[in-house]
Amino acid sequence: MTTERHVADILSPEFAADPYPAYRVMRREAPLIWHEPTRSYILSRYEDVARAFKDPVFTTDNYQWQIEPVHGRTILQMSGREHAVRRALVAPAFRGRELQEKFLPVIERNARELIDAFRTAGEADLVAQFATRFPVNVIADMLGLDKADHDRFHTWYTSVIAFLGNLSGDPEVAAAGARTREEFAAYLLPVIAERRAHPGDDLLSALCAAEVDGTRMSDEDVKAFCSLLLAAGGETTDKAIASVFANLLRHPEQLAAVRADRSLIARAFAETLRYTPPVHMIMRQAAEDVEVSGGVIRAGATVTCLIGAANRDEERYADPDTFDIFRTDLATDNAFSAAADHLAFALGRHFCVGALLAKAEVETGVGLLLDAMPDVRLADGHLPVERGVFTRGPESVRVRFTPAAG
Repeated sequence: MTTERHVADILSPEFAADPYPAYRVMRREAPLIWHEPTRSYILSRYEDVARAFKDPVFTTDNYQWQIEPVHGRTILQMSGREHAVRRALVAPAFRGRELQEKFLPVIERNARELIDAFRTAGEADLVAQFATRFPVNVIADMLGLDKADHDRFHTWYTSVIAFLGNLSGDPEVAAAGARTREEFAAYLLPVIAERRAHPGDDLLSALCAAEVDGTRMSDEDVKAFCSLLLAAGGETTDKAIASVFANLLRHPEQLAAVRADRSLIARAFAETLRYTPPVHMIMRQAAEDVEVSGGVIRAGATVTCLIGAANRDEERYADPDTFDIFRTDLATDNAFSAAADHLAFALGRHFCVGALLAKAEVETGVGLLLDAMPDVRLADGHLPVERGVFTRGPESVRVRFTPAAG
């Protein structure tokens, strides 16, 4: 194990500006770091991070203090039969015919509504005018909530993400996260009570009525899952869509290929998840002493798994710092399943339950944006700049295009 000082600290401005050089040094020279400020071990190599997601010796007990204070107790903390049953209760809405027939029209409608607001303008910021609003609007529609409350939803999930990424322990960020839990509960619990009394044809009603092996979700279960869905589904899909476009616009020949063959959107998304994942860090907790590259993680310790580093491991991917939607060492057919090659959705029993929803949103949103902006290009002098440490994505993606006829 090492605490090498030449490795940029994950809390430093240097790291926040561009973590990829630090990731490279970590993988090669310091694959296991004890990070005193966060009281955690840091893993950066693909094989170690993948193991932390799949090996039961790495638990999600850390979520008791990392997630529960803002969401309540969610399926992320559960294990064994409790986890299996809760996942079975919520998973059907995010896969198969339910997703295709019921929610794909919701996704398409929301994308068109947002695009219609700027398609005749000839210019747009795809972050502010599309990406930050699209997934939250979709989730609100899926749950049967009022999209007029979008700004409240966005404020809440931004506060939750800030809490999760509060690596420095800022007390104001922690207090804001706690307030968010109270405010969201005050908003949603009355809605849950109303849906139990008068079910509708929406996801919230389905969650209230779902039953597996005699188990149903309590009001607190439903509220916690909806809170998790808004934060995780909003923040990650927001950054994924923005990053797909930022990456393609920097590689015009690949953008041209995707424009000509829309089936390549899935490849562009998968490669974006590898190259610039929306979530750069996920934490686990070691149930016992574990030997990994570089040393031993002690029982009970928190483990910070650097997805952003693992996904660029030169031992796993050829030319990993190059964005290439045609690479042969990243399979697209399983990129949105628990058998994925990349680690952006985690792996194993806690693989992201909303991966196929994210895929549907990205494929639909990117496809419709390309339809509306067939000659889309970066605005003159603009280069998208990534921001964030825990989650990361372009701050803005300003583009120009030929305006559509009014």
